[in-house]
Amino acid sequence: MNVIESTALGKRYRRKWALRDCTLDIPGGHIVALVGPNGAGKTTLLTMAVGLTKPTEGGVTVLGGVPAGSPDALEGIAFVAQDAPLYRNLPVADMLRVARCLNRCWDQRRADDRLERLGIPPRQKVGELSGGQKAQLALTIALARRPGLLVLDEPLAALDPVARDDFMTSVVEAAREDDISVVLSSHVLAELERVATYLIVLVRGQVQVAGSVKDLLASHGAGLEEIALRHLRAGVPTTSGTDTAR
Repeated sequence: MNVIESTALGKRYRRKWALRDCTLDIPGGHIVALVGPNGAGKTTLLTMAVGLTKPTEGGVTVLGGVPAGSPDALEGIAFVAQDAPLYRNLPVADMLRVARCLNRCWDQRRADDRLERLGIPPRQKVGELSGGQKAQLALTIALARRPGLLVLDEPLAALDPVARDDFMTSVVEAAREDDISVVLSSHVLAELERVATYLIVLVRGQVQVAGSVKDLLASHGAGLEEIALRHLRAGVPTTSGTDTAR
């Protein structure tokens, strides 16, 4: 099953295309690294996949053919943006209550167990948490929805190295324990290389390479970071037989 599938997908803001002619299949069961420079179209692709924005042209489906933005799609996807919408003045426990009221599917025990394991006090105000704790709280809320697909847009940008490592460890554990697929955009290639099993490189709104990390490593004879940098610098589509985008 493909968790995200797009055909000739494009998004234009006035006269500028943020994404154009993006055709790709992202298979389930992976931690997908979505890599690209600023302005490459990563956030645009993800926001259309989760139903926050509509395409200008083409189409996108999720979770095996469900139209993006439909009620079934929204139930099955959890999205964590770089600036997670957390209410600073609320205690953590109240933030969870708000999230529970906003989501039809909610696992309170899952949320409580995660926060206890992470040592995040339920009575502490969200605004008093560290950057790493806020990121973990946002991830906890996403996982409590019991999604089939977890989409993370630049979650590491504001985190220090220790918090980044802890967050990525949590993502890997969640993917394994909850049997969910993950799509993660980030500029931190070293962290992605440690966890990713599928790579997509996006440059100037178009997919340059997409394939399983195992196949790409075999066909390119280089590490994940080197493969990504090679295509980021060149901006030229790969001819590898493992690629699924054009």
